[in-house]
Amino acid sequence: MNVVCLDLEGVLVPEIWIAFSQESGIPELRRTTRDEPDYDKLMHWRLGILKERGLGLKEIQDVIARIEPLEGAKEFLYELRARTQAIILSDTFTQFAQPLMQKLGYPTIFCNELEVAPDGTITGFHMRCAESKLTTVRGLQSIGFDTIAVGDSFNDLGMIKASKAGFLFRSTPQIIADNPDLCAYEEYSDLLNAILGTL
Repeated sequence: MNVVCLDLEGVLVPEIWIAFSQESGIPELRRTTRDEPDYDKLMHWRLGILKERGLGLKEIQDVIARIEPLEGAKEFLYELRARTQAIILSDTFTQFAQPLMQKLGYPTIFCNELEVAPDGTITGFHMRCAESKLTTVRGLQSIGFDTIAVGDSFNDLGMIKASKAGFLFRSTPQIIADNPDLCAYEEYSDLLNAILGTL
């Protein structure tokens, strides 16, 4: 039995923090897991910037409400789910992801939770488990699934390399160069054909 594990940002939807960086005029917030392998360090840094600027959950959610899936993503996901099981594994947060799941047809997503004060200040975050993508893939494997994983960033490499098959999608030149053993794709049609070829 197969299950495809997909990253969210950069694979199916634009990077939320890049979109927020552009709309808020804070260039530092363009930094993502494509740039920083340590997610805990990245998130604490982001929350520090939000606190300095007096920005909270509402401001980020207002930007997310205007984000649309990447062109072709919804169709790709529909075709994929018609052929096999698929789960989105993301290091984002429920409070960010829910509006995007509606736009993608409500696929299953495993992600994390923000800690939010009554005034909307983001005070912290709770990760579902350590190394959540890799841990989830191993958990799925432990109950009889063969996993196929797709991602674009440093935090996707663990689940990709631990899976029966794994692919990079619209990744950075550096990540692609550092992982020559992984097939890298730019188009959904090529990615879909690669995944279906492993089933």
